[in-house]
Formats: sequence, C-alpha cells, structure tokens
Amino acid sequence: MMSKSCNSFLERAKKQKKDEFYTRLEDIERELAHYKEHFRGKTVLCNCDDPRVSNFFHYFSYQFETLGLKRLITTCYKNQERDLFSQNASESAIWLEYTGDKNGNRIPDPEEIGIRYLKGDGDFRSQECIELLQQADIVVTNPPFSLFREYIAQLIKYDKKFLILGNKNALKYKEIFPLIQQNKIWTGYRGFAGGMWFQANYEGRTEKIVEGIKLINVPSIWFTNLEIPKIHEEIILWKEYTPEEYPTYLNYDAIEVSRTNEIPKDYDGKMGVPITFLDKYNPEQFEIIGQSLTLADMKPIRELLGRNDGGPCFYIERDGKLLRLYDRIVIRRRT
Repeated sequence: MMSKSCNSFLERAKKQKKDEFYTRLEDIERELAHYKEHFRGKTVLCNCDDPRVSNFFHYFSYQFETLGLKRLITTCYKNQERDLFSQNASESAIWLEYTGDKNGNRIPDPEEIGIRYLKGDGDFRSQECIELLQQADIVVTNPPFSLFREYIAQLIKYDKKFLILGNKNALKYKEIFPLIQQNKIWTGYRGFAGGMWFQANYEGRTEKIVEGIKLINVPSIWFTNLEIPKIHEEIILWKEYTPEEYPTYLNYDAIEVSRTNEIPKDYDGKMGVPITFLDKYNPEQFEIIGQSLTLADMKPIRELLGRNDGGPCFYIERDGKLLRLYDRIVIRRRT
C-alpha cells in the first residue's frame, strides 16, 4: 500500500508566477490506471519533480515491477529556499534513477535509488536535462503552467510520448490548438467538469482543508499523445437540425451548437461547439476547422454595435439582441 507523500513541484518561472502545484497521489493513480500497457519495458522521465518527495516518483517506483518499467528518472529545479511541505533545503539540483527492486521486498529502498547531482539548476530546458529527456521513452509530470508552451514545444521537438497536466486554458493557446487540430496531442481521461485539487503554498480562489492540508482548485486536465481507446469512441448523435434551434453566427458561416450532446445528426456543414467538445473528440468522426479566436470576423459586429466589443468571438441574435458567446471550436462531421 502506498504511503501518503507530498509532491513537491519546485519549478518556478523567473517572474515568480504561481506554478507550484503539488499533485495528489490519488489523481495520479486515477489517470495512470488507463495507460498501464504503454509502460512495459520503457524508461519514464518525471522532469519537473523533486524526486525526494514527488508523488510521481512515488507512484512509478512503487509500481515499477507491476508496470514492467525498465528505468525511472526524476529531476527537479534547484530549490532556492526551504519548501513549506518538504522542508528540504537543497544546495544543488539533483536527479534520481531507479531501475527496480534488488532485495525482493518490492519496495524502492533508499540504497536502491541512485542519487546524482546536476551541474546546473535542473531547468528542463538546460542541456543536461535535455540529455536525460533524450534517454526517456515517456514523460509524465506536472510542468509549470506558465512555461507550458515551451514545455510542449520541447516534447514535440524531441518526438517524446507524454502524459502531463496542464491548465484547461492551454487548449486555446495558439501554440497548442494547432497540435490538437493536427491530432498530435489530445486530452486524457479526466473530464472537464470542475477543476483538480492541488496542494499549494499560496492563497487560492477556491480552497478546502483535508486532513490539515490546504488544497486549492485549479482548472486542470491531462494532455497526452499516447494511444488510448477514448479518442476512438464516437459521440452518439440523435438530434435533428432545425434553423430555429441552431442559429447561424452573425460573423462567421457556421451554426451554433451550445452543447456537445446536441450536435445534430443530419447537418454536414460547419458547427461551433464549446471547448468541452475536446473531451469527447474523435478525429475519425469530426474534423476541427479552427476556433472562434482566429475565425470570428469582428467587422460586422462593430458595424452593428457602433463600437468595439472585445476580442474575436462569435455572435448570434436572440430576442432582437446581440449575444456574445464563449470561445467556440468549429467542427465539421466527417462523411
């Protein structure tokens, strides 16, 4: 049985953004349960974790034999000061290597874990950390949200398989959305509803105390490029199209579909759907055309309103008034 340990996320953006989220073991276990067949004979890298207290390291080291791993590597950014949870002051960045149980107790004992010191600060962008990345088959971690664009770009550059946590808003990033559109990355199993609870050492907008530990809620999901059955499951379409129920946008030639489960079964044109559609997206069933952030034509809206009304977004007319909608993804049904 796994002990309860805090996951120390010590990668900090240089501008001290709020990136320090401590992933709970239960959330790691819940998601990783769907990917076990991917890990046999593989080297796993967790390169944004303090391996001395990381729940990612904890999960993979205790599940090493069960998963059939070949090697586990974890690295962390240099801890410049004592951490609120681990109380580990680190004079230099380190990386740990675990290659499995040696004494037969199926527990990662300290003497079985190789501790090595990094010359630099452990930043995932440093050359020595890139060399460790090149040795890995799969990367699993919780990267700093403010560096998410750079982090994903690095994984794509080195053609790595991965399962990582990210903010839901990252789906709309100009660097990330095209990768989803090109079916190079997709969302994991955890649904879009609500957020995830993390341990954190600062004030959050939504908080709760569990067993004396403060948790904050962050709108987070898993991103991956590992092949999973989820992306091949078709959405069951049952509704029929009517122009009254599915109005056309005033500033883009597509119809509004306000809920994923209301996509009409008999409409072959372009449709705007909520971003939560990506939770059920099957690239064999639908084609992603783009998103309202780049497709919306704001000129007719300015002419109707006589003024600017914020950034690009789709509009419909309802009860004689212009209604500005939340971000939409434009899709088309494959025939």
